Amino acid sequence: MTFARLKTGSALAALSLCLAISGCSSYQPAPKAFHEASIQPYRVDSGDRLRISVFEQAGLTGSYTVDQAGYVAFPLIGAVPSRGHTLPEMEKTIASKLREGYLRDPDVTIEVDRYRSVFIMGEVGQAGQYSYVPGMTVQNAIAVAGGYSPRANQANVDVTRKINGRVLTGRVSISDPIMAGDTIYVRERLF
Repeated sequence: MTFARLKTGSALAALSLCLAISGCSSYQPAPKAFHEASIQPYRVDSGDRLRISVFEQAGLTGSYTVDQAGYVAFPLIGAVPSRGHTLPEMEKTIASKLREGYLRDPDVTIEVDRYRSVFIMGEVGQAGQYSYVPGMTVQNAIAVAGGYSPRANQANVDVTRKINGRVLTGRVSISDPIMAGDTIYVRERLF
């Protein structure tokens, strides 16, 4: 084999390695909106279960799940748009609709009874769907999923999050907070 042929073969091998490594880094660091979303008021979405209380109205007080279309089916007033709304916004909407011929001055309070799930995939002990707990970090979520597998990249993870109707994916540190509905993907380390 000649020196030129050996040099060309080495150059092709190096180029192939660079392309393979660059393909692994297609995700970018999390955009600014990613971190801002975690400090904003909680926004309701499909899969959340809400505890809605109407003062002195036992027949209206109960737990209601936000359906796939983003609505809560509430007695007397029907479907209440919920997706993307904060709890205080929903309280005002329900009280306003109840005032229209049902109750004189309804006092409505809403709290999240059960948050929508988070999904953990990739190099963890047990990938799957898990309950979200307020204040949860990436590291907490990975622990719930059985910890890292032996091949896991433990430095950072890719998180997919819905923000203002858009689905964004970004790379975050394991100490970053997560939100209800997030999908966490733990990558395999290269070496």
